[in-house]
Amino acid sequence: MESTIRTPDTSSVIVGVDGSEPARGAALWAAAEAVRRGRPLHIVFGADTDGRALYLSAETIEKVRVAGREVLEDTEKAVAAEYPGLTVTTEFSRTDAVTTLHRAAGRHGTIVVGNRGLGGFNSMMLGSVGLNTAAAAMTPVVVVRDIDAGEERGTVLVAVRDEKDLTCVRYAAREAELRKASLRLLHVWNMLQSVGSMVSMLDGVDEIAGERAEALKAVTDTIRDEFPDLAVEADAESSTSVAGVLVEASRHADLLIMGGRRAPTPLGLGRNLGRATHSLLHHAHCPVLLIPRLGNGSGSRS
Repeated sequence: MESTIRTPDTSSVIVGVDGSEPARGAALWAAAEAVRRGRPLHIVFGADTDGRALYLSAETIEKVRVAGREVLEDTEKAVAAEYPGLTVTTEFSRTDAVTTLHRAAGRHGTIVVGNRGLGGFNSMMLGSVGLNTAAAAMTPVVVVRDIDAGEERGTVLVAVRDEKDLTCVRYAAREAELRKASLRLLHVWNMLQSVGSMVSMLDGVDEIAGERAEALKAVTDTIRDEFPDLAVEADAESSTSVAGVLVEASRHADLLIMGGRRAPTPLGLGRNLGRATHSLLHHAHCPVLLIPRLGNGSGSRS
């Protein structure tokens, strides 16, 4: 299947809001990203009134509509105050949040969501909505956690498994260029999963480590050739917790970028994002940008 990923400077930025503080933070993050890319920002509110029309009164539907438009207006004003030169459009949708965001992104847009929302009947950006948006996405999705970002670290971190992640790493390199940041490639492999048994572990760990290092070097050399002005660092680590290493590394990054599981389907399948990806979305110390990864096989750990 043809890839739908384009470099950041050619893709639009779409953010979902629901009136919660995490969604407001995601909108401001998305606005900054749109400014870096030189693209407009599209803010959407998915009310899902069509899906619940049989259970809602006309009065309730009107209240949802008014509340949604107020959220859009308030968010647009907050963005304009921080980024007065940015072109911003808004959309109130009667369909559900996930469908709304995917439709707005089209084939090349980047979706930004908060990691959690208001909760309750009228919430849009619940944690489950953010996860489902990422799981079914055919375009990049950024999950912004409601944490104090503090001072910028000047580093974009990208998780690398093998040469099949080259598209993802190129995307990360472009993000690093836009941010005037350095790029860190991090390959983490689970030694126990790789060798399977204690006997084979003792016999094969050095060989496996060498293979992993060579695969990382090949990707790193390609990126250094293609982005000669970019500061690039590459590290390989073994651990029994891939997610744990990436979470800790995210403390020192402004953005963590990683690919989705290897499957000839959208990123994940249904609600299945994989254990490592799911953990990162809940525990990373910086926003996480997920790149759909299409291909053969389904043995990916993320």
